[in-house]
Amino acid sequence: MAIKIYDTTLRDGMQGESITFTLEEKLDVARHLDSIGIHYIEGGFPLSNKKEEAFFKEIKKNPLTNARIASFGSTRRPGGSSDKDLHIKALLDSETPAVTIVGKSWTKHVTEVIGTDLKENLNMIADSVSYLKKQGREVIFDAEHFFDGFKENAAYAVKTVKVACENGADVAVLCDTNGGSVHTDIIKALEGVKAAGNFNLGVHIHNDTGLAVANSLLALDYGCTHIQGTINGWGERCGNANLCTIIPNIHFKIDNTVFTAKQLAGITAASRYISELANIIPDERQPYVGLSAFAHKAGQHADVINKNARLMEHLDSSKVGNARRLLLSELAGKSTIVSKLRKFGSYDKKSEEVNKVIHHLKTLENKGYEYEAAEASFELIIRKILNIYHPLFELLHYEVESFQSGKENSKTFARVKVLINERTYSGAATGHGPVGALDAALRDAITRQLPFISNIKLVDYKVRVLNCKSAAQSKVRVFITSSNNNEKWTTVGVSENIIEASYEAILDSFEYIYNNQQPSSTKN
Repeated sequence: MAIKIYDTTLRDGMQGESITFTLEEKLDVARHLDSIGIHYIEGGFPLSNKKEEAFFKEIKKNPLTNARIASFGSTRRPGGSSDKDLHIKALLDSETPAVTIVGKSWTKHVTEVIGTDLKENLNMIADSVSYLKKQGREVIFDAEHFFDGFKENAAYAVKTVKVACENGADVAVLCDTNGGSVHTDIIKALEGVKAAGNFNLGVHIHNDTGLAVANSLLALDYGCTHIQGTINGWGERCGNANLCTIIPNIHFKIDNTVFTAKQLAGITAASRYISELANIIPDERQPYVGLSAFAHKAGQHADVINKNARLMEHLDSSKVGNARRLLLSELAGKSTIVSKLRKFGSYDKKSEEVNKVIHHLKTLENKGYEYEAAEASFELIIRKILNIYHPLFELLHYEVESFQSGKENSKTFARVKVLINERTYSGAATGHGPVGALDAALRDAITRQLPFISNIKLVDYKVRVLNCKSAAQSKVRVFITSSNNNEKWTTVGVSENIIEASYEAILDSFEYIYNNQQPSSTKN
């Protein structure tokens, strides 16, 4: 069974809250989707705005390797003709090899939304499909609200599909537009359509019941060969069927080799890159591509992983471009620590160094530190225990002062004094907040002596209050994520003073890179 994957991130995905792309970003997304083997990429609705129209013009200048571009629109208007309809004309003007047209399959939408009768709706579907086919386009018919329509008037819902296919539609896609269907609804509707004829079918499932992926995969069992969805499951309300989950499931669990090994190995990178473009924090617990998808916390699990990973993981993480992570916590056993020490030499569970690391880890976690998401800080701890740690400088003094004058916005001023190679260096800076000002002042003091600092950017900052009952005296945990364009790393600081906790995390961020640049002796 040849399954085709249709991505609608650039239209339906962008209807999700807080998700938007510039024209250049849309083109970039399309190239990444093409690289992982997506068969169809829906570029958007060309009549909606100039950006959508421009996308189709620009994408033709550098054709994609694998994917066919599809433009999206609706059937002709009631009482009109397809050759004079603006929606149909916009689809043709986009000059895409495939066009997707949406038509109503729920009687209430026909009469109450577009305001026509049921017969004219069927004429609209028939005319639009046949006209576009005569223009040489591959036509994908999206039967909107199909599953809700089937519940109310099954015969009419099926008839919309039949009319579309009889007039040349290459595939009829049954849409759970409201996303409220459960598996039994999907089964009844698919059985009803199959009983009416041998149609080429697909599905487009929204995720309002949390079943979009499951219902999409279920549809394959009933003869559907076309699956629509979005990267990361983005979309209106609760989103769409998540192609980052569907694609690996089809390949590895259903054993349908739709994609090459190289394409599948790029899916994690594509998921995270597209998230970065949209300025959306990736879902760490997303199957296959999430940061936690192959993470292990319990010491017993880590021990099994070291002996035979297949006994604890359903898939080799590298096959989807992800990586195994053994997390550091109070539950960590010696196997986890041994795996972390491998970077610095050969150690076993009986090593004195392993016991020292475990003891130190548990002591720090009792004070509020957490290293699951701050492995850069933990690496510095290991270096200190192994006596291969290189301090960046000696802090002599820092101060931070916030002030406000009249109705002006508040400002923060920071000063820093450090000792590097027995010479004193000072820095000062202003900022809108204490952390930004302190970071800038520290950079002002040390960048000339340590130029690699200029390449480090702070990309995320999180604060967690640890003991809320202490109110203003509460201890806080600060996480800082940094990047130098080659990699990202996270560090942690803990204190009753948020500035002190932030300084600790900033310093760790700098020292992590500094120590990885230094030659260090390791145990062989």
